[in-house]
Amino acid sequence: MTKEEFIQRFQMQALPASVHKFRYPHKLKSAAVLIPIVCNHDQLEVLLTKRASHLTHHPGQISFPGGKVEHYDFDMTATALRETLEEIGLQSTFINVLGQLKPYQTISGYEITPIVAIVSNSQSYQIDKNEVEEVFHVPLSHFLQRQHHIQVPVYHHGEHHSVHFMPYQQYNIWGATAAILHDLSILLD
Repeated sequence: MTKEEFIQRFQMQALPASVHKFRYPHKLKSAAVLIPIVCNHDQLEVLLTKRASHLTHHPGQISFPGGKVEHYDFDMTATALRETLEEIGLQSTFINVLGQLKPYQTISGYEITPIVAIVSNSQSYQIDKNEVEEVFHVPLSHFLQRQHHIQVPVYHHGEHHSVHFMPYQQYNIWGATAAILHDLSILLD
């Protein structure tokens, strides 16, 4: 898929409801993440981060740049762009925001709004080692192939739902990150 095809498919499709059916029964904290799509030698890649191993919450997990909404953030896009700059040093001047996916609720009590964007080129990242251990890219095509989508049924808070996994090489991409990528793949189908 080319960058132009990606943009056209993303912008021409109505957002489907998330396949993730879990709904948290309590008040949720708002968060936003950026799904940065990088065009690298005519191949689209998804930028992901590995969270620092010393963090209290989700250490070592694979995630998108992003985080909790702060009172001074204008909107969800502002949150995602601010957090991306803080975590990996990617400036908004290199980011072309296309839109967003439906919010995703986590069992840890967050409602995450995924912001989809094209990154103009592959940058050298300035990683904040307090938050991020590593930045890496995965070909978008990996996430578009259904054989890489694994769902494990679980029972939580009296309800059945699925935990998503999309392993890639040595990276175990799972949970909210994998579910959001699953939703993006459905939109691009």
